Amino acid sequence: MDVNASRRQRDGRRAWIGLVLPPLAWICFEYGAGVSLRGACAAIGGWAGLLWGVASLAVCGAAAWIARSAAVAARNPPTSSWLARIATFGAGMFALAIMFQTVATMIVPGCAR
Repeated sequence: MDVNASRRQRDGRRAWIGLVLPPLAWICFEYGAGVSLRGACAAIGGWAGLLWGVASLAVCGAAAWIARSAAVAARNPPTSSWLARIATFGAGMFALAIMFQTVATMIVPGCAR
């Protein structure tokens, strides 16, 4: 295997990591907030909901950074670059969803749900 083939594989893996990581961050945010809401409803409306949201946003930011670096590095074949750009867009969309839900946990009292 030559050096270019190894680099293409690494760029392709980074693009897939960037594509898969944001939905996992969002679903972990959903289930994590739900589990902590069920256990102690007042806790999720305070610092726990904000901390959980910031951690999930950090994961989405890391995924966008990984995917963007794959998009810049992958020029040949163009499929890896296209997939990396889609992954960057998806990371932004999931980050937006997580941000809105984090703001909602801060506005609506946890025990009112």
